[in-house]
Amino acid sequence: MQPVKHIVMWNLRGDSEQERTDNIHKVKSEFESIRHEIPGLKLLEIGVDFSKIDYACHVVLYSEFESVQALQDYATHPAHIRVKEALGNLRTHRYQVDYVG
Repeated sequence: MQPVKHIVMWNLRGDSEQERTDNIHKVKSEFESIRHEIPGLKLLEIGVDFSKIDYACHVVLYSEFESVQALQDYATHPAHIRVKEALGNLRTHRYQVDYVG
């Protein structure tokens, strides 16, 4: 069975470059903290953009799940909810793609 891939990209708030950098590190830390808590999660990576081009997102989450059901369960898993609450309104934009491949 092919993995289900879940990709999310965010742009984050920050009135200064330092504040945005701090927010990026918070996103990275929060998601990495749940890597081993989610059943059916095979891979989780957090990437931080270094290009700084105007159309790039600040952060990307790349994850792979065993099944569509595992991805659906992730959405309501207490660890994922905890991360969403911890990050609050840090994002200004969010983009998502889910696919089998």
